Amino acid sequence: MTGTLLFIIGPPAVGKMTVGEQIAARTGLRLFHNHLAIEPVLRFFPFGSPPFGRLVDRFRCDLIEEVAASDLPGLIFTYVWAFDLPEDERAVEQFAEPFRRRGGRVLYLELEASQEERLQRNQGASRIAEKPSKRDVAFSQRNLLELDERHRLSSEGQFDDRTDYLRVDNTRTEPADVAARAIFHFGIPLQLAQEGGRAHS
Repeated sequence: MTGTLLFIIGPPAVGKMTVGEQIAARTGLRLFHNHLAIEPVLRFFPFGSPPFGRLVDRFRCDLIEEVAASDLPGLIFTYVWAFDLPEDERAVEQFAEPFRRRGGRVLYLELEASQEERLQRNQGASRIAEKPSKRDVAFSQRNLLELDERHRLSSEGQFDDRTDYLRVDNTRTEPADVAARAIFHFGIPLQLAQEGGRAHS
């Protein structure tokens, strides 16, 4: 059986990458945060342009396909899901398909935090270091507010009865605690991290 695909879903600057790093360190799942696909393409094509969309989508799909076909334990993929857009739901299903086809597990961790908290996190050093396009903080802050205004970035509980879905308000919760809760909730096996060290319980 193939491994696990864990989506970490939520609005910008909610902490998806940071929680993903914590889960990856404890489980051996590899973290594929969304900007690993976005940042290289931005060097060549503007965000939202047709070439940008094609290249980012192709890289995401190809990487997920290869991990699903490999002997890796699985993948953590971060994604801003606009629940008001049918095309976003279709994209999530497209990303999940290589794991589903091989009998792997597909899980969803949704993070929520107050807008005030997210505006603070948007200026965080690790976020800016990992995501060069966020270094223009004024632009990034405006983009966050505009996305909140335009789209429904929370499931608002519509999947709370599903066993493959966990929704967590992490406004006041440490990333390590969110990670531990998700690992326990989904029963994800603990493993040694790829670069050594020991798994944390």
